[in-house]
Amino acid sequence: MDLEKFFLLIDRVKPGRKLLEQGAQNCTDEEILAILLGSGGPGYSALDAACAVLERYGTLSDLMDRPLDEIANIRGIKTVRAIRLAAAYELCQRLLKEVDRNA
Repeated sequence: MDLEKFFLLIDRVKPGRKLLEQGAQNCTDEEILAILLGSGGPGYSALDAACAVLERYGTLSDLMDRPLDEIANIRGIKTVRAIRLAAAYELCQRLLKEVDRNA
């Protein structure tokens, strides 16, 4: 494996590194979700779990409309990670309300 392919593989497995080096705006939805999830499990990464979530629901907005127990049943998510996603969604909702009030 050449060095360039090696670093591309590392970037795929380490979305936090990509965020630090390239900024959050250059991360995919899957990479941002992986950062929120934090880690994977035996045989899969947080990025694998994030990809599975978006493959199942299609979009972030469709994901956020789902019940926590449904999200928690996806491989690599479980209850604690589903709660993290719900908390991130709630922060976004509160931010949008704050922006609307200040507009």
